[in-house]
Order: sequence, then structure tokens, then C-alpha cells
Amino acid sequence: MSGQSERREEFAAFLRTRRERLQPADVGLQAGSRRRVAGLRREEVAQLAGVGLTWYTWLEQGRPIAASDQVLNAIARALRMSEDERDHLFALAGVAPPGRDERACVEPAHLDLLAKLMPYPAAVQTARFDIRAYNRSYRFLFDDFDAYPADERNCAVRIFTDPVWQRAHLDLDHAQHRIASRLRAAYGRHHDEPGWQQFVGRLERDSPVFADLWRRGDVGGEQSTRKNLLHPEFGPLHLEMTSLWIGESGASRVVWFSPVDEATERAVERLSRVAPGDPVVSTPSSAIPEPADGRRALGATA
Repeated sequence: MSGQSERREEFAAFLRTRRERLQPADVGLQAGSRRRVAGLRREEVAQLAGVGLTWYTWLEQGRPIAASDQVLNAIARALRMSEDERDHLFALAGVAPPGRDERACVEPAHLDLLAKLMPYPAAVQTARFDIRAYNRSYRFLFDDFDAYPADERNCAVRIFTDPVWQRAHLDLDHAQHRIASRLRAAYGRHHDEPGWQQFVGRLERDSPVFADLWRRGDVGGEQSTRKNLLHPEFGPLHLEMTSLWIGESGASRVVWFSPVDEATERAVERLSRVAPGDPVVSTPSSAIPEPADGRRALGATA
């Protein structure tokens, strides 16, 4: 059996197991009488997904037919799949999974970690450089990050379009090249996602520097690096930037900045004491799933 045939068989088996685990009441249907199958009937799934019964039956039989991402999404919703299950279904179908809401990767434990990393600046960042959460030291590392709208809290946007961030980088050319090459590497895994396409298009329109770097096609990997910054109040900051991917999906990472000399260490301590009455961690409330015990991270904003 070929690799494609094996994948179609696994795809078909996965659909059947997801269908058989559900009862009519789980999807708002009447159970009726004399049901001879475990779980839902095929015609019920087809109706819920808005696809033809013959088409859905062929999918469960492992026929060599191609399903669009719209059809796969509809079937995943009809079968009440989790995001992990939906992504597995897409992978078996040989289709790139849709982008997740990466804010869901920010857990209360991650917010606690940001608080415990104080006074070191630290943040939760997505592969697209969206900042989803950050501690007080990071908040004031360049400017007051809380002052930016939530959808503008993005390192790539800031370093290519924000004069404040650009002035803060003593090695701006190197920093811009590095972030563009890392974005290019991540884009290879998300190139067919509309959100990523729009994001890159926006940067190309708003920043000639980014447009030039993007055309070069350089690709860079994830690794620690030195950040040389000039803070308007605390002077030069020489930091080692390190990151650690979090979550099974690898959609986000914790990034933190360690001082590399005593002067920077003293400056970072002072940075952590700015606005001492404010929360230790900042993040949009929609980025934090409510834990089962109702506990929130220490000092997190709502």
C-alpha cells in the first residue's frame, strides 16, 4: 500500500471514530428509535456539515478524492473536534491546517513565569512576533507598551515602522535583518494563511526597508542573540535574548532578556521598579483562558 493510500485509510478511520463517539443529543438532534449504528449516522454528519451524503461517505471510505479546507472545517465543526483533532484531520488530508488563535497558548502558568522572571524583561511572543503577554520590565523596555492597541503589539511592526523602537536599537540594521529572516522562516509554515499574507503585505507597504529585506529571501533560525539598546532614561542596555517555545502546538514562545554586564543589571533593576503600583504582568484579558480553579496569574491585567 502506498503512503497516500495509507494516509487516506487513516483519514477515513479517524472520521469514523470521531463520528461514532458522538450521540445525537451532543449535536442537538433527536435520538429517535431503532438506531443500528454507534454514534451519529453518516447522513446526520453530512447534514450538519452541509455536504452531500455521497461525498461524505466517500471520505469515510478512503476514496481518492480531495476535500477543500472549507469542507474539512465544516466536518470538523459538525463532529465537535478540538483544534488538535481538526489539525490532525487536515494533516491526514494533506491540507495545511488553518491558523489557530495563538492567544490561546497563553496559560496562567506562563503569566506566573513572566512575573517570576522579574526583573528581567520577558514576554510571550508568537511566531509572527505578536506580543501576547509581558512583564513590567518588558513593558518599559522601549516605551510604555501598554499604550499601544492590542493588535499593534508586534515586534516586527514596531521595529520597521516605529521611530521610538528604531532609535532604541544601537544595531538597528542587524536587528531588522534578523527579524525579517526569522519571519521568513516562519512564513514557510504559514504561507497559505490569509492572516499571514495580510501581515507580510502590510509590512511591505509600510516599510521600504522590510520590503527590500523580504525580497532578498534570507532565512534565519531561532537562536540566542545579543540585544544592544539605548533606553531614554537608563542608558545603554546590553542583553542576551533567549527564547523557549511553549505549548504542544509550538505557536508561542517565552522570550527573556538577561543582562550581560553589571551596568545593565543595575539598569534593569531600576527598569523593573517603574510604575510599581501597576500589575506585574500585562496582557489582554481575552488572551488568558480561565483556569479550572479560577486562579489568575499574580498581578495580571484584566
